Amino acid sequence: MVYIAPSLLAADFAELGRELRRIKRADMLHVDIMDGRFVPNLSIGPGVVEALRRRTDLFFDVHLMMEDPLPYISVFRKAGADGITFHAECGEPPQEIIAAIKASGARPGVALSPKTPVSAIGSWGEDLEQVTVMTVEPGFGGQKMLLEPLHKVIELKIRLPWVKVEVDGGVNLDTAPLCKAAGADILVAGTSVFKAEDPYLEMRCMAL
Repeated sequence: MVYIAPSLLAADFAELGRELRRIKRADMLHVDIMDGRFVPNLSIGPGVVEALRRRTDLFFDVHLMMEDPLPYISVFRKAGADGITFHAECGEPPQEIIAAIKASGARPGVALSPKTPVSAIGSWGEDLEQVTVMTVEPGFGGQKMLLEPLHKVIELKIRLPWVKVEVDGGVNLDTAPLCKAAGADILVAGTSVFKAEDPYLEMRCMAL
């Protein structure tokens, strides 16, 4: 079973309530949090996540694209995050971040940017429940998928067979089969879902 996680970054921010209703049958909602330092972009804060939480029971897959995520773990968990993913390239010790995520009650995950190898995950990988393979450079939606990082999906399924492997970046009807063939468990799809006339049909076709 492959899960589809629409990426909020591609939604119409002026109509977030309506956008949530359009994807109400999704498996989960992917929420990108950007600090303007780790990536050259800003997105949303905990207040928006909290407001969205009141409108839906979807699993919130919160992706912290932040240089210093530790102080924000409990903040986003309190706002409604169910899973929290940090970047292996951030400036804080991964063991401490994972411990904070687990203590908060959220599902711990790590993200690997396109040029970051699976070997960047040390022994602390044993405590992960999810690994996100970035197939675009983090920071902006609507990019074309880089195919080379998909090899990491195969490697991760061998090295860490218990984790859910998520692919994030450029996922659409054309690229979803490649992700599934590599062994991905979760596909993050932004523009292809939120810009579709029928988001549910788009998600079903990608999942099949």
